[in-house]
Amino acid sequence: MRVSYPALPFVLAALSAVTVLGGCSDHEPAQIRPAVAEAAAALPPGRPAIYAAALEGPEPFVRALYAVYAIDGGGLEPLPAGRDPIYGRTLNAMIGADVRKADGEVPYLNHDPICNCQDGDGLTLDSVAVTETSHTEADAAVVFTNGGETHHQTLKLLKEGQAWRVVDVLVPGEPPLTEQLLKVID
Repeated sequence: MRVSYPALPFVLAALSAVTVLGGCSDHEPAQIRPAVAEAAAALPPGRPAIYAAALEGPEPFVRALYAVYAIDGGGLEPLPAGRDPIYGRTLNAMIGADVRKADGEVPYLNHDPICNCQDGDGLTLDSVAVTETSHTEADAAVVFTNGGETHHQTLKLLKEGQAWRVVDVLVPGEPPLTEQLLKVID
């Protein structure tokens, strides 16, 4: 279901201005962070809210990722393989290589790694515990319910430029997503 948000271009322009004011430094002035957080909170769940939250911090980014599953037709509209800004450069490259190697067939990664599912409609985020392992890296342990089942996984996050990105997905009992993809594209 697509919904039109007439104010969205204005909010995105404000976010762009706030981001530009922050410059290229990883140390944003204290007055800029609240402006980004306020603008992100004003957006409905979806890509613009995720992109805004990615500038805010690792926990808001993860919460915005999962918020899209709570709306009708949950999940993100797919972008061309290997070009999704929610993923880091390396993971994007691996996803793109997987699709190219499939050559028109079903690629190895044929599900949404954020929900580890085909259909996340109605998914609810139960908890998020973020551990920042460095200034630019964090692990987000998430627990969510989808289809009546509770799922646990960890999103490995990296701050690329000013925005947080998912660089790997760890599901208990499975190799990391990057390791799985590397075996396929190698």
